[in-house]
Amino acid sequence: MSQYESEAAPAASKAWRFPSTYTVLIVITVVVWLLTWIIPAGHYQTQDGRPVAGSFQVAASPLSAHQRVKELFLAPVNGLYGIENAAGFVGPYESGSVFGAIGVFFYVLSLGAFIVTTTKTGAIDACLGHVAQRFRRRGGLLIAMVMLLIAIGGSTYGMGEETLGFYALLVPLLLGLGFDRMTAVGVILVGSVVGNMNSTVNPFMTGAASAGAGVPMGSGIGLRFIMFLALTGLAIAYVVIYARRVQRNAAHSVVGFTDEDRELAQARLQLPQPMTGRQKAVMAAFAATFAFMIFAIIPWAQVIVGPQAASWPWQLDWYFPELTALFLVMSVVTGWLGGLRGNNLFNAMLAGIADFMGAALVIVLARGITVIMHNAQITDTVLHSMESVVSGASSGLFAVIMYLIIMPLSFLVPSSSGLATLAMPVLAPIADFAGVGREIVVTAYQGSVGAIAMISPTSAIVMSGLALAKVSYPRYLMWVLPLLAMLAVATCLFLVVGAALS
Repeated sequence: MSQYESEAAPAASKAWRFPSTYTVLIVITVVVWLLTWIIPAGHYQTQDGRPVAGSFQVAASPLSAHQRVKELFLAPVNGLYGIENAAGFVGPYESGSVFGAIGVFFYVLSLGAFIVTTTKTGAIDACLGHVAQRFRRRGGLLIAMVMLLIAIGGSTYGMGEETLGFYALLVPLLLGLGFDRMTAVGVILVGSVVGNMNSTVNPFMTGAASAGAGVPMGSGIGLRFIMFLALTGLAIAYVVIYARRVQRNAAHSVVGFTDEDRELAQARLQLPQPMTGRQKAVMAAFAATFAFMIFAIIPWAQVIVGPQAASWPWQLDWYFPELTALFLVMSVVTGWLGGLRGNNLFNAMLAGIADFMGAALVIVLARGITVIMHNAQITDTVLHSMESVVSGASSGLFAVIMYLIIMPLSFLVPSSSGLATLAMPVLAPIADFAGVGREIVVTAYQGSVGAIAMISPTSAIVMSGLALAKVSYPRYLMWVLPLLAMLAVATCLFLVVGAALS
């Protein structure tokens, strides 16, 4: 599961602990519900499903006091499978189109089954161990290869907490090659976060944000892929340059070397065994699944010809229902290839569903908040208050504004999918006023959330990773801030160019 879905990391002191994601969302639910009694209802005129700038009008509240109380009570239910009727009201007994997050909910659970089943075969750990073994005599290349693999995992399926097990493997290995513990943190933690902040098809980032913005998950994937290559390359270069400085002169290490480090370096723990045939087959199926997924979700004709082009005959145009089925089927396939049979296979799938249930529930709670705003008809009122901020702003300035607006929100809601489900329905339509594609808001959201996640003291992947690597948070913060500044500037530049071309 992505680190952005995690609960707050255990605090060093028991005096205070940052509220969990669920607590935050429940509090926001109540606050937003109370605001529906104060904020006036209103609506925009729409054209092709998008609000028309300057057409906002205040309207009478559509809900009675009794209905308002019922809205709070049914918020989680509507967040899961609420149906929007022809009049625009969302409820569990209506007839119309699905408004709840049930599609994303089951997609996340099926992905959990796929990821955990593949992990339980041992193939992912063996793959990283094989890369480490093959490139152990070329330290810089080893760092680049492992970091790239972890970043790809972050970009495709939100690899985050799964990386915590890599510290036991990489810390002794890198110490033995003359590097320090901060190098291991850079490879694992920075690699994971950079991959997530430049997600291509990550369901917790791209999937949830695209669903909230009302755009296909493949929309904007070209820009995100280029950003992934450029920003991951920048992060790898930063870590490799630092690592080589430490290797040449131990005095350049920001964390130093302890007696334990020297003992581990001398021991050079035995490297993992080469990958078995089963593990290679599992990894081939694992990679093929994500490659096919990317092919299936990209709107090829609309990307190549234009937004209004008709889909080509071979174009699949898959969305969450088809992707859910794909991951469930491939869970069985990868488990079978990895030697899991019968109850062992299905127990692995159930364990994956259980592991990802928390992330799925976050999406449901966040969507429930959206339903409360929608039924009270205050969403357009909030949009109207923001319309003046972007009116007259250039497309590039708008993209940067979105990037900056999302940063403080990500502190408040530390779940990437929860924040996407909560904020995208409000923020994405603002792009219509600025004449910018909504996929730019999705990309800005990813970069902004990733930037905060790299340094957040409430992130389990950050604090747990530093604890496993035995690196203090202040030293990590001082080491990573220059990289974070470079990534932020590069992200903003990409957003400006992408907004101009959207």
